[in-house]
Amino acid sequence: MVIRDQLYTIHTFEDFIAHQPNRLFELVHGEIVEKLPTQEHGVLAARLAARLTVFVEDHNLGRVAVEARHRPPDDEYNDRLPDVSFSAGYDPLVKKGAVEKMPALAIEIKSPDDSYRQMRETADFYIANGCQLVWLIFPELKTIEIHRLNHAPQTLTETESLTAPDILPGFTLPLSYLFKDLT
Repeated sequence: MVIRDQLYTIHTFEDFIAHQPNRLFELVHGEIVEKLPTQEHGVLAARLAARLTVFVEDHNLGRVAVEARHRPPDDEYNDRLPDVSFSAGYDPLVKKGAVEKMPALAIEIKSPDDSYRQMRETADFYIANGCQLVWLIFPELKTIEIHRLNHAPQTLTETESLTAPDILPGFTLPLSYLFKDLT
């Protein structure tokens, strides 16, 4: 849901969200957009974050976060909030504001108000700004689209397993686990 039809910068966005402590917003090409996750969305994010966190910590690869803000450096009009993200390595932990680079992996889960076009545009944005891998989760279809730079998107179904050999070597998540009990 777009909040107001005017152009915001990261500075006016920071001021806006400072007065909205219990809501989730992104800055998308200068427009403030509210994120409205559902319980289904939260369950999927929790399952992904839990599995990723255990794997990443066991292999000392970096950090997994839920709803951590990221923005490209030198971009005054975008401040994004991936549902789940993985950042390789151990840069200093950002305690206020956004991480000023894209994560290695960004995961977006489709909520009822999201369109497929919006989801794919978001994946394109992440990839164009340095993200190595994007997973788009479509709960109603029980599928995941995988986006990488210079590759056509790949779709996995609930009978397959999710992997990320380039950034999370050895990680495997059966989609049957991810989508279990979602009706």
